[in-house]
Amino acid sequence: MVNSKSFIDQLGREIQISFPPKRIISLVPSQTELLFDLGLGEEVIGITKFCVHPEKWFRTKTRVGGTKQLDIEKIISLQPDLIIANKEENVEEQINELAKHFPVWISDIKILDDAYAMILSVGELTDRREWAELLIKEIHTAFEHWQLQRNNSKLPCAYLIWNDPLMTIGSDTFIHHMLSIAGFENVFSDQFRYPEISIVELRKRNPKFILLSSEPFPFKQKHADELKEQLPDSKIIFVDGEMFSWYGSRLLKAPEYFRQLWSTPET
Repeated sequence: MVNSKSFIDQLGREIQISFPPKRIISLVPSQTELLFDLGLGEEVIGITKFCVHPEKWFRTKTRVGGTKQLDIEKIISLQPDLIIANKEENVEEQINELAKHFPVWISDIKILDDAYAMILSVGELTDRREWAELLIKEIHTAFEHWQLQRNNSKLPCAYLIWNDPLMTIGSDTFIHHMLSIAGFENVFSDQFRYPEISIVELRKRNPKFILLSSEPFPFKQKHADELKEQLPDSKIIFVDGEMFSWYGSRLLKAPEYFRQLWSTPET
């Protein structure tokens, strides 16, 4: 006999699922990796084309489109009993369509505590609560150690996610929160979401550091050189975007990455 359980997602929506779920589709790369680390290799049947971790899942699991361009028909054909999505990374209209057919649990992550809550909830959803609790404890400990190591001063930076047009991040994003934890002060903290900015604005803010994220735009050396011509007093550093924006089990790697970032000659 199939058990049925109710859960509340991070938007306050209630969903009813067959518990424990046996056919899970993840529409969010960082949450896909989390499902892997919770030992759900058999249960996860679909991922997006951007779910690059773990590599063996990227190579073998059925792909259901991109995070913002889902293949609705393929998802329906897979008949999942649980879909895991995210408010920001997925398109509301597509999620609403899927929710007509299947239970969709949606995360909403702004700060690290939201990520901890998500990890615990996904553990409960998938009958992996103990695994999730252990993972949260390990991540929490890693961040505590980093906070003890780092200098409390924060250096002004601009974190760029796109090149043409230039785009940065505002104060209501998870990246902004992670920048603060990493030891940076976002010079665009008076902005929201992902605003377009100009070179003139960037120069006016005068960031000590310009961080070029590895995602979603693949910044190259030529882009750094162009920015350096315009802002010769700013130090330009390429950074791993996953360490600032992924809010699943990859968080375990972030504190050590921040430590290494501060130990490089550029910083």
